[in-house]
Amino acid sequence: EFGMNMLLVVWNETGILIDAGAMFPGPELPGVDLIVPDLSYVRERVGRLAAVVLTHGHEDHIGAVSHVWPLLDGPVYATPLTLAFVTPTLEEHGLDPGDRLCAVSPGDTVTIGEVTLEFIRVTHSMPDCLAVAIHTPAGVIVHTGDYKIDQTPLDGQTLDVHRFAELGRAGVLALFGDSTNIGRPGFTPSERAVVDGFEQVF
Repeated sequence: EFGMNMLLVVWNETGILIDAGAMFPGPELPGVDLIVPDLSYVRERVGRLAAVVLTHGHEDHIGAVSHVWPLLDGPVYATPLTLAFVTPTLEEHGLDPGDRLCAVSPGDTVTIGEVTLEFIRVTHSMPDCLAVAIHTPAGVIVHTGDYKIDQTPLDGQTLDVHRFAELGRAGVLALFGDSTNIGRPGFTPSERAVVDGFEQVF
């Protein structure tokens, strides 16, 4: 399904949430404005979250941050653009993020308990997107975020194929991949393909 992207990673007492997305309802749910994930498992399994990581700024990955906030003891890690989308949503719900929104860049690492998060550049239909390599004592989990392989992205920041290859050679315990239309053969066009259409509209 499209929406409600959320992955809970737990090592001992450390719970880290990767993405906190919402989903827009279809016509079968009249009167419903937004659908958010059921957080009861988070409450029962870990109680309090040590951190939230946001892979990019689309609503299906950040739309439930304000609902997760009461369960969060630590920071939110994301790129500057993603945080710029999150901040007004928190304020709209009367939540003061204070200094808990932490900007990260591809190549950065953050250690939380015994888990180290490594942020890797990916390309998608918007800029400033990340994958996360989650280094745990049991092995490495790679969460790609939502991505496509765009060789000519608008911001010139290409997907870090080399780092994915290095992780693969070293050994990955599990790969969580998220790529729209992955089942279709061929290539998805670059985001540059929409420029001419935008020029005509504007």
